[in-house]
Amino acid sequence: MPEPALTIPKDSFEAIQNHIDKTIKSGSNIRDILANHSNKGPWDTTWEVQAAVEALHVFGSRWTIEILSTLYIAGPRRFNEMKGMLSSISSRTLSDKLRFLVEEGLVIREVDEGPPIRVSYILSEHGRTCGRLLSPLVAHLKIKKNSVLSEN
Repeated sequence: MPEPALTIPKDSFEAIQNHIDKTIKSGSNIRDILANHSNKGPWDTTWEVQAAVEALHVFGSRWTIEILSTLYIAGPRRFNEMKGMLSSISSRTLSDKLRFLVEEGLVIREVDEGPPIRVSYILSEHGRTCGRLLSPLVAHLKIKKNSVLSEN
């Protein structure tokens, strides 16, 4: 994790923790609703696991989370700007992953005809929604890794 840790006011830290707790409760409620319906007919637990794995496949690919996080946190970026923010990614990998994320509907490739021609990458509405859904998880992990601390 990056050093030094981010220290934020106690009330802000508690607000983040409250939002994380609400997300956990919502996640439990969603899980319970799905469980009540996934044991009828062909929708058994195996079906539900397969559906979850299929739904999450885009996030299982190396560099996907990093690219989506960059666009969610930093906003629209050009190729070289992203490459500079993502240490050790090759140009080929970044290009391939951006193409994949565009195909999956998470990222939009925006071309400004110029001159000069400028290409930027921006999260689609679907990508922003995924970012908002992942934010509580990321915040929880930052707190657990002591990257975000509360002032005393």
